[in-house]
This record gives sequence, structure tokens and C-alpha cells, in this order.
Amino acid sequence: MNLTLWIIACLLAAVFALAGANKVFLPKATLAKAPGGGWVNDFSARFVKLLGVVEILGAVGLVVPAALDIVPVLVPLAAVGVAAIMVGAAVVTSRRREFVHVLVDLTYLGLAVFVAWGRFGPHAFV
Repeated sequence: MNLTLWIIACLLAAVFALAGANKVFLPKATLAKAPGGGWVNDFSARFVKLLGVVEILGAVGLVVPAALDIVPVLVPLAAVGVAAIMVGAAVVTSRRREFVHVLVDLTYLGLAVFVAWGRFGPHAFV
């Protein structure tokens, strides 16, 4: 189970690092042209950049504290933060009637909740 939690946390970290980097470094107009990227038109460029920074911080928090054994309780806290981001993403995409993207958001939400449950509960870093 510990290995499964590590794999899922690393997968989520990779996804959120890439998504966050795209939001931070790509212009809003470029993001809007991507498949499923129309949501950025509903938000300011500043918010999109801030969301990207938060996603990168979440990615770092999912792996680095445990890997370096420095305050590993940050891993489940980061997973809760990532889950909160995905709840917001699911709400936004469902309001836009992009139901395929809602399923993707809910999948990432489920994975983040699983990591939070596993690291807060039975497989916490001691």
C-alpha cells in the first residue's frame, strides 16, 4: 500500500507540476486555445497565474516533504489542497457543460483523496 501511495502521489505531482507550469508560463490566450482550456476566459490572467503557482506548490508538497523526511505531514495536507483544487475544477467544468473534463477532474480528486486518507490514516509517515 505504501508503494501505491507513493506512485499515486508522484503521478499527481507530475500532472500538477505540468499543469501549473503551463498556467504560469503560457499566455492566457494560448491556454484558452487548448482542448478544454476555454475556462480560462472566465477568469482573470492574474487568477490563472496564481492557480498555476498553487498547483506547483501542491505538486512539490505531495512528494518533497516525504522524500526528504522533513515535515512529512505536509504530504496529506498537500493532497487535501490538491483535492480542493479539483473540486473547484469539477464545478467550473460542469457549469461549462464539459462533462468529459468533469470525469477527469473527479478522477484526480479521487486519487488526491486516496493519498490524503492513506497518509493521514493507515500509512502515515511516522
